[in-house]
Amino acid sequence: MSAVAEVDVPAPARRASLWVGIAIVLVAINLRPAVVAVAPMLEQIRAAEGLSATAAGVLSALPVLCFGLFAPLAPVLGRRFGIERSLLATLLVLCVGFVVRLAPSLVALYVGTVLLGAAIAVGNVLLPSLIKRDFPHRTGLMTGIYTMAISAGGGIAAGVTVPVAEAAGLDWRMALGAWGLLAGVGLLCWLPQLRGAGHRISVAGARVAALRRDPVAWQVTAFMGLQSMSFYGLAAWLPAVYVGRGYSPATAGWLLSLASITAIIGSLAAPTLATRAPKQSLLAAAVTALSGSGLLIILAVPGWEVVGTSVLGIGQGACLGMALTLMAVRAPDAQHAAKLSGMAQSAGYVVAAAGPFVVGALHDLTGGWTVPLLVVLLMFVPQAVAGALAGRPRLVG
Repeated sequence: MSAVAEVDVPAPARRASLWVGIAIVLVAINLRPAVVAVAPMLEQIRAAEGLSATAAGVLSALPVLCFGLFAPLAPVLGRRFGIERSLLATLLVLCVGFVVRLAPSLVALYVGTVLLGAAIAVGNVLLPSLIKRDFPHRTGLMTGIYTMAISAGGGIAAGVTVPVAEAAGLDWRMALGAWGLLAGVGLLCWLPQLRGAGHRISVAGARVAALRRDPVAWQVTAFMGLQSMSFYGLAAWLPAVYVGRGYSPATAGWLLSLASITAIIGSLAAPTLATRAPKQSLLAAAVTALSGSGLLIILAVPGWEVVGTSVLGIGQGACLGMALTLMAVRAPDAQHAAKLSGMAQSAGYVVAAAGPFVVGALHDLTGGWTVPLLVVLLMFVPQAVAGALAGRPRLVG
């Protein structure tokens, strides 16, 4: 998709677009803390609840699995209630999930995690279609900003959860529940968007069943799933890898935060570059190779964790930005974008949910982290192939 020429926009329209953009950022920044904040606290959760690495991997994989299982509901909600009302409901459920997870029960931990995963699933799907609808001439820029906000939310959660909990004397439940305050801020700031709630995703356009027979849709889905599998597999366990190398839990959390912070660079650059080119195949393969290079440094060069984590973060941010951009540029309109996003994130996240579980199970089987990290490293090969195929200039439907 080539760049689109700038057009003159009246000042009131620019102000409205600016506020919509700010609101999108506030929602996007809430799409990762509920998941990523668990990683630096995982060893404390395991000790408190007596969980094995495999069981802890299931806990880490559960929200990602929910991303896949609940993603198909998002286009349905968008058509029935409108994007704005559906995203408001998403933020409400997100707040409820944080509250439920505060209850002193292992069951409540899992139930709250399911609620959080379901809410994030709907936001994951609807925000890209909202960008496609409201920013048709700035899709690359807005996708980059949206992806950057996701990375920033994850980075902040990874870096400050443990230090804040230690400074305030919070146990792991309160430390995780505190992120509900950020969701509450997002909810309040989203309320003005209800004035535009009449805008709905049209029921016109190709049915999702047709996309399931579309090879381009499956290529986008494969790239989305594989990059998510490596991201969540590593996000769940990298702090444990670093603790095993002698780092404190707080330092391990900051290293994970470093990956999310450097991801901002890739998440902003990749969509901008991708939308300026007629095809994205080479860029998709390149950002995948960048992620693999970072993980290889972490695996093979102990002592270079800061360098490896930084490179990995840039690559992961670029891969996520590329995946979201492909959903936009491979779709001819907002209707197809919503349906492609729903399909790619539904099937993709179901695949991605295996990441934390497989890494944890391999650690239990081998007693170390070398084999699990090697398996993740090998998964970058099919990811690069899927990205190269999805990057060809073709449309779905």
